[in-house]
Amino acid sequence: MNCNVLIVDDSPILRMAIKKVVRLAGVDDDRIFEAGNGKEALEALEANWIDLILLDLNMPVMNGEEFVTELRQHPTLSDAAVVVVSTEANRERLDRMQALGVLETLHKPFEPEDLCRIINKALGVKA
Repeated sequence: MNCNVLIVDDSPILRMAIKKVVRLAGVDDDRIFEAGNGKEALEALEANWIDLILLDLNMPVMNGEEFVTELRQHPTLSDAAVVVVSTEANRERLDRMQALGVLETLHKPFEPEDLCRIINKALGVKA
């Protein structure tokens, strides 16, 4: 699949698990980027074209909500597709994320098939 995906999660183990599913969805290894928090994610976005961001909400330095708020204010990055992959259960916070234009939310732990389906949907791939 000819697209770039950014995985943003403070857990290296979860980034590795998500990366495995992204590969299963057909994305090549050299098109998968990683960041441990929102600040690192913004830096990765400045250096690389990204088609889809898979984002945790609960991270140090800059959390997912702060990241998306900043992202939406950026003149050239504001249209980036974002999918939340998080343990977050706070309805108000999830509603705020939806208001910020997040495409979908997937709760951890997740089934790989569910994440694969969401990736394909977000990238416009027909199943």
